[in-house]
Amino acid sequence: MTGKKPHLLIFNPDQWRGDVLGHVGNPAAVTPNLDRLVREDAVSFAAAFCQNTICTPSRCSFMTGWYPHVRGHRTLYHMLHPEHGEPNLLKILKENGYFVWWGGKNDLTPGQQDTDAYCDVRFKPTPADYARWQCTPRENNHGGDLAWRGAPDGDNFYSFFKGKLDSGSEPYYCDGDWAMVQGALDLIRDYRGDQPLCIYLPLTYPHPPYCVEEPWYGLTERDRLPARIQPPEGWAGKPSILKGIWEHQGLQHWSEARWTELRATYYGMCARLDHQFGLLVEALRATGRYDDTALFLFSDHGDYTGDYGLVEKTQNTMEDCLTRVPFIVKPPRSVPVKPRVSPALVELVDFAATVYDLTGIEPGYDHFGRSLLPLLAGATDEHRDAVFCEGGRRPGETQAMERESHIAIGDQGLYAPRLRLQLTDEAPYHTKATMCRTQTHKYVKRLAEPDELYDLVKDPEERTNRIDDPAARAVLTALRERLLHWYMETCDVVPRQTDQRTAKDKPPSR
Repeated sequence: MTGKKPHLLIFNPDQWRGDVLGHVGNPAAVTPNLDRLVREDAVSFAAAFCQNTICTPSRCSFMTGWYPHVRGHRTLYHMLHPEHGEPNLLKILKENGYFVWWGGKNDLTPGQQDTDAYCDVRFKPTPADYARWQCTPRENNHGGDLAWRGAPDGDNFYSFFKGKLDSGSEPYYCDGDWAMVQGALDLIRDYRGDQPLCIYLPLTYPHPPYCVEEPWYGLTERDRLPARIQPPEGWAGKPSILKGIWEHQGLQHWSEARWTELRATYYGMCARLDHQFGLLVEALRATGRYDDTALFLFSDHGDYTGDYGLVEKTQNTMEDCLTRVPFIVKPPRSVPVKPRVSPALVELVDFAATVYDLTGIEPGYDHFGRSLLPLLAGATDEHRDAVFCEGGRRPGETQAMERESHIAIGDQGLYAPRLRLQLTDEAPYHTKATMCRTQTHKYVKRLAEPDELYDLVKDPEERTNRIDDPAARAVLTALRERLLHWYMETCDVVPRQTDQRTAKDKPPSR
């Protein structure tokens, strides 16, 4: 695309499952603003998948168009380093004339480095901001009093279920997400610069703990929630880490009523995000920028939310509730779009490629994303024949154990049931794994455990592993070949800048 560069709004919630959207057919999801956008101006990709099921590797992937294996981005503690020749979409946008405003979490660039290379503003609210917004600054859902967890030997201690937040007499609970949204609203209303805007909002919700204030807490109709996916009998066919987490989280005896409240709270967190997104859209309309803005909404990965009797996520399992994410794109008015829900298989690596196509920017490096513009125009609903996700580690790969998290939170931190299993090689809990998923089947190759194969047409809940089923041998062979082809195609990138093979002759000394 050439000509005037569009404004960009990148709305990037954390841990939003791809099935919690009204317009994809979930009767309990309250997402009217996104549903309206998809009816009128945008495409929602109902089969969008992340490339890793935890925050940092996924973000490193969608901000580069590289799969995690390309440069070893497989943990929370290995981020994008420009000094190592690793690109970053935000940096490229800034270098190509965008005014980049970043409001929210990081999980992308090294904490020991500043963010000046990636953005013009890294927003942090001031007391004056809170006074203008007429709200009291609050802890994020991870912080504050942890008494809601109960006793360490109780069955709520590792549930992540916090429940209803008390906003007092104020209209909302002004945590970090609300502060970032308010800051973005101020920018949209007040910006008078000539540069095109890039507003990057990597928010925290609906990442657990599961908690939200009214009216969103009570918004979900509990009796409309889809049924939970139950674990297979004895965890047969599933990777060992799932059974280990299930045992350590201690939620096996929860009643369905308790699960319903936890899940409804998560849905309420998603409904709050939908409301916040609607506020941003209305501000863009009110300032005359809506038509000139490309809107992107997508999450970095999903969440168990009670499926398989689990909460939170894992780093190396590939169930759809973790790998499938919302992905909604509204282009600027100058770009053709056929609003709808598209069934096309897409990946988050396609995000950066689409931005480069929309902005006319040549990024200067090789990547593996594919622009979504032909899909937006409605010219096709064919994009990829398979999507991929990967995670875990090799035995002895201690730098990928995420020991830093375990040290930070201690043996009774919220994430301890998972982290304890990642810290040992005594069992294959943290084995390296890669998913190859088509519209009809899912194959997961595991380095130190049995592989997985699911017929998604007959078994959409992924409860019956058919890896040893002779009747599935032809499908298995085809998926293994497809996985090998993908690895060969994406295993590395050769830098565009070449070296000299010999030193240049030096001028004679005088």
